[in-house]
Amino acid sequence: MDRSSHFFLLITSLLLLQWLFDYSSANLDINTDLSSLIAFKSRVSLDPSNILTKNWSSESNVCSWIGVTCDSHKQRVTQLNLSSMGLVGTIPPEIGNLSLLVYLDLSQNSFHGPIPHSIFNMSYLEHLNLNYNNLSGRLPLDMCKHNLDRLVFLRISYNKLYGEIPPSVNQCKQLVYLTLYNNSLSGFVPREIGNLTKLQLVNLGANRLTGNIPREIGNLTMLQLLSLDGNKLTGDIPKEMGNITSLRQLKLNINNLSGNIPKEIGHLNNLEILNIATNNISGPLPREIGNLTGLRELWLFKNNLNGDIPKEIFLLNNLLELNIGTNQLVGSLPREIGPLPSTFVSQSTLVTLALFSNNLSGEIPPSICYMRSLQTLLLSYNKLEGALPDCLGNLSTSLLIFHLNENKLSGLIPSKFTKDCSLQSINLNRNKLEGTFPQTLINCQNLLAIDIGDNEIRDGFPFWMEILPQLRVLVLRSNKFNGSMLVASKSYTEKPFPKLQVLDVSHNEFIGFLPDRYFKNFRSMIDAKENQTDDGVDGFLDFIDLTLTLKGLDQLLQRLLTSFTAIDLSTNRFSGSIPPSLGNLYSLRYLNLSYNTIGGHILPSFGSLSLLESLDLSSNKLDGEIPRELAKLTFLAKLNLSMNNLEGQIPQSTQLSTFDNESYVGNVGLCGFPLTKSCGGSNKKPLFPQEDDDAYEFIDGFGWRSVVMGYGCGFVVGIGIGYMIIRSGKPKWLVKFFFWRRL
Repeated sequence: MDRSSHFFLLITSLLLLQWLFDYSSANLDINTDLSSLIAFKSRVSLDPSNILTKNWSSESNVCSWIGVTCDSHKQRVTQLNLSSMGLVGTIPPEIGNLSLLVYLDLSQNSFHGPIPHSIFNMSYLEHLNLNYNNLSGRLPLDMCKHNLDRLVFLRISYNKLYGEIPPSVNQCKQLVYLTLYNNSLSGFVPREIGNLTKLQLVNLGANRLTGNIPREIGNLTMLQLLSLDGNKLTGDIPKEMGNITSLRQLKLNINNLSGNIPKEIGHLNNLEILNIATNNISGPLPREIGNLTGLRELWLFKNNLNGDIPKEIFLLNNLLELNIGTNQLVGSLPREIGPLPSTFVSQSTLVTLALFSNNLSGEIPPSICYMRSLQTLLLSYNKLEGALPDCLGNLSTSLLIFHLNENKLSGLIPSKFTKDCSLQSINLNRNKLEGTFPQTLINCQNLLAIDIGDNEIRDGFPFWMEILPQLRVLVLRSNKFNGSMLVASKSYTEKPFPKLQVLDVSHNEFIGFLPDRYFKNFRSMIDAKENQTDDGVDGFLDFIDLTLTLKGLDQLLQRLLTSFTAIDLSTNRFSGSIPPSLGNLYSLRYLNLSYNTIGGHILPSFGSLSLLESLDLSSNKLDGEIPRELAKLTFLAKLNLSMNNLEGQIPQSTQLSTFDNESYVGNVGLCGFPLTKSCGGSNKKPLFPQEDDDAYEFIDGFGWRSVVMGYGCGFVVGIGIGYMIIRSGKPKWLVKFFFWRRL
């Protein structure tokens, strides 16, 4: 055999040996991957779809398993994606043996326990997603020091991690996405993060981070989203943020930031969302915000901003959401413009305009009516005055929330609400509005709440509102409504107010009997579950702002549960007796009928209103005894039966004994604890007696007035007869009996 043949044979042998070595090595590596995944499967305690149970079998090739992807050349596991499978368990350290793993996604499961350190030693890993689990523990201090130099996506949001964010994160040089949102991380935002110049998204919100925002963040010139909201950050907003011209979303809300908004913010030409709400930011609004021509959302509410609203803000043609409520902004614009910039004309795209709780003054400009896309208008708690532009009714086709309460507005409520009205909530409470209640509101079939309390509206009860199918809140309190609440002739519907939870018509001039027909049909007060299946009210619930008298005190209600129910008919001139239908409102929690002229007995069926928390029947003409059934009202926290004609013993129970004298005074016939008058014939004078009561009688039926009159008359008649006897001397036997010594 010649030399060339030997050489060829040698080369062939070497190649064969290499192949055998590679084959053996590959089998060894894939077996390692198999062992790692089997260890992972053993740590899964719940597999609701039986995916791993049925599919992950050692009898089949690991590369064919669901969620597993292998490299076609080396037959090694490179991807593991088990997201959204409902798996429960822990992550074993053996997962780090998947040495060629590039993509790991275990998000939206229920894995708990610590993240194994071996994950942070996977040198090929580029994508790590552990979002939406229950993972706990600390991130390793050296998490990026030794490996992870290829990591691009790091997502561990919505878990239970605690401790600090390791400064070594700056060693992950390729990092583009960093999201640790909604954990319990503490400590500072590491300034070393400014070295990760490839970052495009940083979301560290909803943690417990403290300290200042590091100025080094200004080095992240490729950043598009920065979210540090929901922490405890302090100090100023760094002006260096103006360097991040690629930024599209900046969320710093719900912190303790102070100082001014830096004018350099105006350099962020690509910014679409700016949220600095709920901080301690002070000073004026920088006019440079007007340079943010791409801005869609501006949230600055709950700060200490002052000065005027720059008109440049209203020149932002792409702006959809504007909320600068709860600040100290003032209006000092020319009268023809009004306190709100006249450039509203250009705001055809604005959906939310919220300037509530400031010190804005002057009139509302008619140009506001050109905002045809407006859905939420919140101008409440200001000093706005003058008449409401009548054209506001034309906005009802788009407008959902219309709140102008707590101002100084006068004149009439807009009279024209169109057929395709979309309004869900109207709040004009505490102004100086007058005139009548516009009946065109019947076109607003989606109305959930209307509050025109504390104005000077003069009208009869709006019976036409009975047919509004979704109405939950009707507040007419403290106006000049009058007449009866009983339908005199025709009924608008057989089932009036089917969804009503709150009815407040107190402090008006209503007369006649209580509206028994309504009580019979208040389905949401008979059974609150009627409202629990309704959809489409979430947006309305975010804007609840009601002042109701609850348990004797005016309280601001900013949340309306489906189980909340209240009727307040107090301070009117209702008469007659309490209709039995009131005793069937089993879901009722607050009932106030005080300061009327209602007579008759208290219904024993009130004892079945097991959810009742407050019952006020004071200052009426109720008589009879207090029903013993009231003792069953275990939730009752406020009871006022004072100033009536009630009599008999106060029922003794654990619940009723918690109320003091003020709940019962002014009922002369009442006795027993907590009153000082006992029920055993005590002569103690009752508190707060009523002048027209007949309870001052003696046992034999004669009152003190009769006794005094009898004594007086007898005295006068006796003196007269005595004088005549003495004068005439007759009859002699009587004269002799009294004056025998003289005779």
